[in-house]
Amino acid sequence: MPPGKSSFGWLKEYGKDAPIAIFTCTAIFTYLALHYAWHIGPMDALPLHLALLAGGIPLLVGLVRQLFKLEFGSDWLAGVSIVTAALLHQYLVACIVVLMLSGGSALEQYATRKASSALRALAKRMSTIAHRVTEAGSTVIHVQDVIVGDMLAIFPHEVCPVDGEVIEGHGEMDESYLTGEPYEIAKAPGSQVLSGAINQDTVLKIRATRLPVHSRYARILKAVEEAEQDRPKIRRIADRLGAWYTPIALLVGALGWIVSGSAERFLAVVVIATPCPLLIGIPVAIIGGISLAAKRGVIIKNPKILEEIDTCETFFFDKTGTLTYGRPALTDVFCRAGVTKAEILRYAASLEQYSRHPLAQAILDAAKAAHIDLAAPTGVSEKQGAGLSGSTDGHQLHITGRTQAIANNLVANSELQPVASGLECLVFLDGRFAALLRFHDEPRADSSSFVRHLKPRHNARQVILLSGDRQVEVEHMAQIVGIERVYAGATPEEKLKLVTEETSKHRTLFVGDGINDAPAMLAATASIALGGQNSDVTAEAADAVVMDSSLRKVDELMHIARRTRSIALQTAIGGMILSGIGMLLAVVGWLPPLTGAITQEVIDLAAVLNALRVTLRTTQLSDF
Repeated sequence: MPPGKSSFGWLKEYGKDAPIAIFTCTAIFTYLALHYAWHIGPMDALPLHLALLAGGIPLLVGLVRQLFKLEFGSDWLAGVSIVTAALLHQYLVACIVVLMLSGGSALEQYATRKASSALRALAKRMSTIAHRVTEAGSTVIHVQDVIVGDMLAIFPHEVCPVDGEVIEGHGEMDESYLTGEPYEIAKAPGSQVLSGAINQDTVLKIRATRLPVHSRYARILKAVEEAEQDRPKIRRIADRLGAWYTPIALLVGALGWIVSGSAERFLAVVVIATPCPLLIGIPVAIIGGISLAAKRGVIIKNPKILEEIDTCETFFFDKTGTLTYGRPALTDVFCRAGVTKAEILRYAASLEQYSRHPLAQAILDAAKAAHIDLAAPTGVSEKQGAGLSGSTDGHQLHITGRTQAIANNLVANSELQPVASGLECLVFLDGRFAALLRFHDEPRADSSSFVRHLKPRHNARQVILLSGDRQVEVEHMAQIVGIERVYAGATPEEKLKLVTEETSKHRTLFVGDGINDAPAMLAATASIALGGQNSDVTAEAADAVVMDSSLRKVDELMHIARRTRSIALQTAIGGMILSGIGMLLAVVGWLPPLTGAITQEVIDLAAVLNALRVTLRTTQLSDF
C-alpha cells in the first residue's frame, strides 16, 4: 500500500480486482499443494470454493450490471466460463478463469490510476479567503461572503478572488492562465481585474463588480464540470473486438454441446475461447506505451489517448505557450532619421537592465543576439504609469508607451507607425522621439514544420488555431505557422462549444497549456497539455502532459500511440486466432476443459510477451 494512504484509498486508486486476483492466485497454489503434495482428500478444494465466493461472485455481479446497462464487452465469455465450470464442478478451471478476468482488469486499473481530477485542481488553486477593507481596517472573510461593491485588498502574489475594478494602487497581474495573453498586464485605477489572476509585487485595492459565483474563474470551473459530466464514452479496442468474437465463441460451444451431448464440450470451447489476449494483452501493451512515453518526458494520465490519438482528424491548437513560447520577442525597430537600430538597442538595453517590465528581457535578448555591449546608466527611474527614464552615454533616455507619450504631448500620433499587432514601446532620446519598438509573442522554432506535417503524416483533415488572444495577434501567428482556420478572442465557454461541435463530427485532438483550455480539453476526443509546471488544472484535464513544452514531444507521443495501438491489435487478433484454433480442437473433443485452460494461459503468455514489445527502444519516434 502506498505510504500515507488508507486501505479504502488504495482500493479506490487501484480497483477491487487486484485483491481478487491475488487471493485467487493464492487459492490455486494452495489447492495444488493440498491436492498433489499432501493428498488430504475432499477438503483440498476448499481454497477454490473460497476463491469463487470471494472473487468469482463480485466479478459476476459486475457482469450482470453490464447486462442491465446493455453493455456487452469482451469479458462476457469469461463470465460464462466461470458459471459453466462451477456447475460442472470444474472448480480449478473456474478459478483460473477468475484469475484471467480479475488480473486483466487489475492491469487496466493500474494503467488508469492517474485519471484526471481537473475540478479538484481548480478548487485547490482558487483562493478561499478575501481581505475586505473598511474604515475600521482590513478583515479576513470567506470568499463566498464577498458582495458586489466590497472594497478588497489583493496582496502581492495572491490570487484575485473575484472580478473587480482597481480603485487604488499600480501594479501588474498575470492573467495568462485565464485569457491566453502571454504578458503581465499593468493595472491602475479604473483597470478591470479577473478572478484567478495572480497579483505581482504591489498591493492593489479593488471594488468587487461580481459575486464570486458569477466571476470569471467560477464560470470556467462550471464549464469544466459540465464538460467532465458530458464527456463521451469511447469504446475500447477490446470491447469492439469482443462484440463479434464473443457470440461466435458461444455459438461454436453450443454447437459442440449439441453434437456431443456433453456440457463439458461447451465448457472446453468457452474456456479456450476466453479472450485473455484482450483482457490482459491489450492492457500490458498500453502500460508499455505509458512507460515508453514517460521515458520520453510525456506523462500519460488517461490511457485511452494511446488508442484514440492516431484516429483524430481535427487538430485544435491554443496559441500562447503552445505554438509560441509565451514570452514577448522584439520583432521590429522603427527608427527616425539619423538614429540607427544598433544605437537604439544599446541605449534601451542599457537602461532596461534595471527594469522589471515584461518587455525589458525581450530588449536585452535582442541586444545580446546583436552582440551589442551595454553601458552603465545613471539616474534610473521607473514610476508606475510614467515609463523608464535614465542617462546613458551622456544622453537622456525615456522609454514609455504610445498612449502615455501622446497624452503628455511628447509625440504626435501621426509621427508614429500605424497601430498593428503586438505590443510596443517608444524610445525618446534627449526629449525627441527616436524609435518605436514592436514585440510579438515568439513562435516556437518547430511550430511551422510541426503544423505543416500533420496532414501528410498524421491524416489531419483540418488544423484549427483556437485562442483567447486578439484577432490580429492570432491571425499573425496563423500566417507564420501555416494554419488557415482561426478562432480568436474565444472564452473558455466558447472554446468548449466549438470543440464539442467538432467532436460530434470527427475525432478531435486539443493541444493547449492554460486554464482557459481545460473545458475544451475535456470535450475533445484526446487532449495534450504542454508544460505540466505551468498549470495544474490543465495538466489534470488533459489525457497526457508533455513536461518540457516541446512540439517534438507531441509528435513522439503520436508515434508511441500509433505503435502501441498497432501492437495491441496484433496481440488481440493473434491471440484470438490461436484461441480459434483451440476452439476447433475443443469442439471435436481433442481439448478437455482443464487442458484448454492451461493452453489459454500459454496463449496469454505469448500475448503478454508480444505486448511487451511496445517498451523496446525504437530509433525513430518523430517524422518532422
